[in-house]
Amino acid sequence: MNVLSAPERRSLVSGLAADDPALRDRLTERLRSTEQRLQERTARGVDPRVAGLVGHLVATGGKRLRPLLVLLGAEFGDPGSEDVIEAAVLAELIHVSSLYHDDVIDDAGTRHGAPSANALWGKRRAVFAGDWLLALAAQVACELGPQAVRMNAVAADRLVHGQTQELLGPGPGTAPLDHYFQVAAGKSASLIALSLQLGAVQAGAPDAYVTVLAEYGEQLGLAFQISDDLLDISSPLSASGKEPGMDLEAGVPSLPVLLALAGDDLGDGELRDLIATGPAAGTRQHRRALELLQDSAALAAAGSMMYDRLALARTALTALPQTPALRVLDALCDFVAHRTG
Repeated sequence: MNVLSAPERRSLVSGLAADDPALRDRLTERLRSTEQRLQERTARGVDPRVAGLVGHLVATGGKRLRPLLVLLGAEFGDPGSEDVIEAAVLAELIHVSSLYHDDVIDDAGTRHGAPSANALWGKRRAVFAGDWLLALAAQVACELGPQAVRMNAVAADRLVHGQTQELLGPGPGTAPLDHYFQVAAGKSASLIALSLQLGAVQAGAPDAYVTVLAEYGEQLGLAFQISDDLLDISSPLSASGKEPGMDLEAGVPSLPVLLALAGDDLGDGELRDLIATGPAAGTRQHRRALELLQDSAALAAAGSMMYDRLALARTALTALPQTPALRVLDALCDFVAHRTG
């Protein structure tokens, strides 16, 4: 199962902040507080049936990467500010709401190794759960103040715009690779950048730091999306928690696939023909397409593009003060590059 338990999340923090025990302990404790507050927010004052539905994906866990980014952004101001935990909750609420909606759109049967909400309760209730969490996120943003409201609105707009672009496909005159990065910027990078900004703003960090953290987050988010694409092709089931080639099976235009289709230099004729026919799962054609992709120049080129984005993220960090939190943000680049799930 592709689920991170609380001890595994602590292990992630311990690995990233291994050089600074004080920061490691502070992040671990504040992630624990965020988790408790997240559970309270999704269960407080609602019908138990609703609480079970909207709390389903919250309870299945995950890396809690976005709350961690909020806490790291706060390290460039006053990390002890009481609003920082609520900001971390806000970031995770937006993220989890998008997972409910994504699973409905993709007709996904599982999420984090557990049954999806739409598999358990049906699509209509799963859509409602995502909407409910977005409404709760808006409420949390209101409690944090006007700046959080504006940032929440911008992030929601970018998420919806990215999802819409993905559904509609490239418009007239838009190259497939340009479209890919437009979608990735909306669906992935926007919330990672928001998380860092939220933490910094709620901690009273200087505006210049907020801007730098946003740029770092945009580049890290794009790299994260590319790493997802690479995992779908190259990571074994035991490591990633899902069958290799699921995006290929579903016809998702991942970056390696787009690069393979782009020209003779990054994909041979057999691979392009197999991708174009949309090989069904479990068929000989699907296995062959996956095998060719795993050993393709397109996969290597996608990996190089991921490292290019990580280099841009690290370049952005040079404008921040040398602190333990900065070293963790740098280590996150390595985490994205080498993640297995």
